[in-house]
Amino acid sequence: MGIQAIIEDKLQALEPTSLRVENESHMHSVPANSETHFKVTLVSSRFQGLMPVKRHQQIYALLTDELSGPVHALALHLYTPEEWQVRGQSRPDSPGCRGGSGS
Repeated sequence: MGIQAIIEDKLQALEPTSLRVENESHMHSVPANSETHFKVTLVSSRFQGLMPVKRHQQIYALLTDELSGPVHALALHLYTPEEWQVRGQSRPDSPGCRGGSGS
C-alpha cells in the first residue's frame, strides 16, 4: 500500500464527510514517483469547537509513523461541515516549490 493510501485509511478515524489527500511531490525537487509532500483537505464534525492547533494535533497523532519517516511536508486544511459550506467547498491552492534554493 502506498503512503497516500495509508494516509487516507488512517484519516477515516475522524469520520470525514469529505476527504481529499493529494500527493504534491511532483511539484517539488524530489525523485519521480515520490510520496513525500501531501495536502490534506478534511471535513469532519469532530472538529466542532476545536481551534486549528487542536485539529492539527489530531492529524499528527494519527500519522505519527508517516511524519517520522517518508512524509517530508504535510499541508492541512481542516474544516467543520459548516465552515466547508461557508468556504464554498474550496481550499487554498498550494504555493509553488522554491526548489530548495531558498530564494
